[in-house]
Amino acid sequence: MIETKALFPSMSVAEDFLKEKFGVNESFDVGIMHTHLYEFPVLLVYINGLVDGTVLTQLLTNMQQNKWHDELDENLVMEHYFPYHSITQYDSTEKWLVALLSGQVTFILTNGSVYTIDVRSYAGRSPEEPDNEKVVRGSRDGFTENIIQNTSLIRRRIRDTDLRFELHQVTTLSQTDMAITYIKGIANEDNLAQIRERLKQIKHDGFTMTDKALEEWIFKQGFHPLPFVRFTERPDIAAAHLLEGHILMIVDTSPSVIIVPTTLFHHLQHAEEYREAPIIGTLVRWMRYGGVFLSLLLLPFWYLMSKHPELLPKTLDFFGPKEFGEIPLLLQIIIADVGIEFMRLAAIHTPTPLSTAMGIVAALVIGQMAVDVGLFIPEVVLYTAITAIFTFAIPSYELSIATKIFRTFIILSTALLGVNGFFIALVCLVWYVCSLKPLNVPYLWPLVPFFPKAFLRILIRYPMPVDSKRPFITRALVRKRS
Repeated sequence: MIETKALFPSMSVAEDFLKEKFGVNESFDVGIMHTHLYEFPVLLVYINGLVDGTVLTQLLTNMQQNKWHDELDENLVMEHYFPYHSITQYDSTEKWLVALLSGQVTFILTNGSVYTIDVRSYAGRSPEEPDNEKVVRGSRDGFTENIIQNTSLIRRRIRDTDLRFELHQVTTLSQTDMAITYIKGIANEDNLAQIRERLKQIKHDGFTMTDKALEEWIFKQGFHPLPFVRFTERPDIAAAHLLEGHILMIVDTSPSVIIVPTTLFHHLQHAEEYREAPIIGTLVRWMRYGGVFLSLLLLPFWYLMSKHPELLPKTLDFFGPKEFGEIPLLLQIIIADVGIEFMRLAAIHTPTPLSTAMGIVAALVIGQMAVDVGLFIPEVVLYTAITAIFTFAIPSYELSIATKIFRTFIILSTALLGVNGFFIALVCLVWYVCSLKPLNVPYLWPLVPFFPKAFLRILIRYPMPVDSKRPFITRALVRKRS
């Protein structure tokens, strides 16, 4: 006989407890049945659809076909002779119910002891390349909605014993699994402590929006349009940030991984820059930076020059519109910009075989007809379309939406105050971005505050042997990477 830690006085008490919690025949997916292991009677409890039925059936069949001859305690049989490696005994009903509802199979012995084995099998898709982070050359796997699969994709790339996946359950009802991922000895302990503390402060019933809800709770995003974290669905990007000293947060049921701490320039990075030669990667990076700048300022600047043509030199007379039409120019720009957003939403909600045809019809037919009937002047359609192309070149979807909001703010300020409004809006925008410090990291680092060497690494994609230090903002315990 061995000393037991019985959770219930007996098996019958445990069965009554389960029927009270789940109801009697109220949930078809809750399995509660009497069976036996060898010659010991047990109560088997599981959630249908979350367990691997084949593995469980094979385990029970092998044990029921054989007889137990030694005079051993049933707890000893469960702990040492059960033919499975992942066995846990519980002394807390809360922890046990979370394990049961997450898909682990429960065995309750006659003396009230509770054990679980991990034979979970979640429905999901196989890893595939994310649609919004495609590369010409590189790996084609991506994160899925399975947290176990996601951790394995990272572990495959970083084979180090210091890689940690710290599991937490957040919210009261859903008990969502999330893992704080970092490399021990590299990641900053103060950042980890701050994240753990904010996790404890979460008081909510469930995270149906998973990682986005987690961002809003931990980083107090509020109504800020800019993203405070970087999302990625690529395991190679996640692994690269871990090696730089960043911290990841993986949420079960979400194919996106949160990366912290990050700055504005992290949202402008793309894996393609590191899959090409350094000089090509640098050129691609400059093009992307230029696209972000133009997506923000091209349309407001064109509107400013249209309303104040006296500011244009003679060599740029073509920049302004030749005619203004019946509808005010400001209203034309707003309608065109909002119309592109409607087309984007329509493309998202349109079945894939029809989305391409819908985009062609919207771009060619509607745009041309709007000019022909006098709704828009040609220049509005041209510059709005060019701005949209520059906006689509931003790798971060969240940042691209924020750019549209800022662009509209600049246009409205310019329409209200003219030249002064244009520059006032720019100053306010720069001040706002400089004031942001998610996780105590300046959002415009290394531009504000200015770190020349770090900013040079932002502008230039250095060869891998040269780029040998971890970013200062991660406050990594070890800066040198060699």
